[in-house]
Amino acid sequence: MAEAANPFSSLQEQVDDAVGYVSGIDDGVLNRLKHPERVLEANLTVEMDDGGLEVFKAFRSQFNGDRGPYKGGIRYHPNVSRDEVKALSGWMVYKCAVVDIPYGGGKGGIVIDPSEYTADELERITRAFAAELRPLIGADRDIPAPDVNTGQREMNWIKDSYETLEGTTAPGVVTGKAIDSGGSAGRVEATGRSTMLTAREAFSYLDRDISDATVAVQGYGNAGSVTAQLLSEEFGASIVAVSDSSGAIYDPDGFDAVAVEEFKHETGSVEGYVGAVEEITNEELLTLDVDLLVPAALENAIDADIASDVQADVIAEAANGPITPDADDVLAERDVMVVPDILANAGGVTVSYFEWVQNRQRFYWTEQRVNDELERVITDAFDGLVSAYEEKDLPTLRVAAYVVAIERVARAFEQAGSWP
Repeated sequence: MAEAANPFSSLQEQVDDAVGYVSGIDDGVLNRLKHPERVLEANLTVEMDDGGLEVFKAFRSQFNGDRGPYKGGIRYHPNVSRDEVKALSGWMVYKCAVVDIPYGGGKGGIVIDPSEYTADELERITRAFAAELRPLIGADRDIPAPDVNTGQREMNWIKDSYETLEGTTAPGVVTGKAIDSGGSAGRVEATGRSTMLTAREAFSYLDRDISDATVAVQGYGNAGSVTAQLLSEEFGASIVAVSDSSGAIYDPDGFDAVAVEEFKHETGSVEGYVGAVEEITNEELLTLDVDLLVPAALENAIDADIASDVQADVIAEAANGPITPDADDVLAERDVMVVPDILANAGGVTVSYFEWVQNRQRFYWTEQRVNDELERVITDAFDGLVSAYEEKDLPTLRVAAYVVAIERVARAFEQAGSWP
């Protein structure tokens, strides 16, 4: 595999690819939309269970707030970097704009392998980060959420830390919380649900029956497993391959998506699942002859070399930035339809928005209402992308997504006027 693309460079290249199709916007404004407004870099000194001190590097990027408060997750991963959080915060800006919810974009992370620390240590690390974030975050300023290796537990800790330090109650300071702590029904499944919905819309647009589709899912965490289960349950699609960081499993006749997820939960890996016909590599999974490929792991999973061997007809990006710009070009030349991440996985931030609205109103919705509202938002956004794609004769749905999003963000900036 070629050297991994820099995610921030990938973001800027994606913006540049769309700018040529955007008219009537000042060059300075367009340049502004390629850089974060500010980035916090912190060193967290935290006491471990043995009484020793350890230092963790942490980041929070606030990319753009023209359309509303900064919004975006916090990830715990050894590969977290300044450029990664800058890129992810930028993708959040355009993700929120493409589904037309009133947020800007932010992202954060800690350089850590959480599997090497106890729950007590992770709580202290999380609360130390919350103390650093305290001046930046708030329901009207910057609203963190879960991301890779974080979830309800970490959001509950951040919420409690903020409320304790501020001497208030502020459930809207973070989203992705547990239900009893002010979370929303449907939030855990939201990213997978939007990936399923956009895959359904893509197959409908291509006049193909998704119930006949074979599906490979790279990354069987929350987003990947929920996508697989919903595609199987809602349409009867056949999940023929799934993977995680340890490897991949394959069965041409299809897996029971729920059973595989339960096995992974019990053992920590999909490898060894008794229903698998064959164990394969992650790269082999990405190049299987399937109708739908769902990359649901980390960035840069598909580079130009792999893209030349991809056999899927449709790719729905459940992960952020799983396809490099060079790979995008290869896939476009080969007429592979890519439903871009900033739409496909936007269910998470959309339901986070619903959670934030419920927190502010202190009035909570049923799961059915959440799912119905999510479907409306995602299908309307897909229709908007297709309209831009066709009316402007754009090369890909990704370019269409960025054209729609850039125009919305730029209009918000220009309507606000100049401030010295």
